[in-house]
Amino acid sequence: MIEVVEYFQPDSPERWLRRLHQIGILGVVTELERKPNGYHDGTKDRPWDLVSLRRVAERYHSMDMQVRVVEDWPPMDRVRLGLPGREEEIETIFELLANMGKLEIPIWCYNWMPVSNWTRTRTRVCGRGGAIVSGFRLTDLDGVGDTWAGNVSASQLWDAFEWFIEQIVPVAEECGVTVALHPDDPPLSPLRGVERIMTSVSSFTRVLETSPSRRNALCICVGNFTLMTPDVPAAIHSLGFDGRIAFAHLRDVRGPVEDFVEVFHDEGATLLTSVSRALKDIGFDGPVRPDHVPALYGEEVADSGYTWLGRLHAVGFLQGLVAATD
Repeated sequence: MIEVVEYFQPDSPERWLRRLHQIGILGVVTELERKPNGYHDGTKDRPWDLVSLRRVAERYHSMDMQVRVVEDWPPMDRVRLGLPGREEEIETIFELLANMGKLEIPIWCYNWMPVSNWTRTRTRVCGRGGAIVSGFRLTDLDGVGDTWAGNVSASQLWDAFEWFIEQIVPVAEECGVTVALHPDDPPLSPLRGVERIMTSVSSFTRVLETSPSRRNALCICVGNFTLMTPDVPAAIHSLGFDGRIAFAHLRDVRGPVEDFVEVFHDEGATLLTSVSRALKDIGFDGPVRPDHVPALYGEEVADSGYTWLGRLHAVGFLQGLVAATD
């Protein structure tokens, strides 16, 4: 069964948690608990410690919501880049997975974008009816220098990824947690001197071949896959064997990978009904969330893509979509 869930930060306003619960959101995708000093208040609890993660889960549980996915991570750029110090970093990831297992949180969503995470060059593009959306234009980065990592090759990233999978899968199996890899956003390489490797359907085929374990799985982000392939449902059928798709972001974009904008869920390049049907065809049984929504009239855009009124439309749209293809 496909479950529509929503993404929150641990300090998201209670009024919005309750509003989303009222319209049927029972499952949560959460970030870790972070404070300016990296700890929770004065307790010195790290965000991936059991006491911190339990505190986050209990807040949602107090509103009759359950954490389905942790979509956040300890520092892991040395792991992604294969640099000295990666052994220490991966130990903190092991701790996170162990604590998720103790709290029965089944999915960890991560990415392989070192140094810079998802990238947008514009956050106030005028969308339908004046809604505010984000966008990416490669030429906006002309003159922007490389990151501190300098030039990073695809082979370096693949070598680091294969080492990571070799280390992480046995731990994930022991903890009962599925690790779901998100695509590069945008799926474009290189970006500021760093090659990006999770940018094609063939890349994700290689990811699954790295380990046959069902704990080595994928997060299908439709916005990114739309920029990789003209046939997202075919990609889902190709990659979704044996439960290897664990999680999905259902959103959409318009334009080519070098120059695209986010759009409402009903106006993008991919017919989301066909995506929902493809997920049903492969026996997908997991959470999906809207991701990056437009800001509606009168909303403050403090966090591009995550305004609250836009989420209400997106959640309702996905609930109807799932019901129509159930």
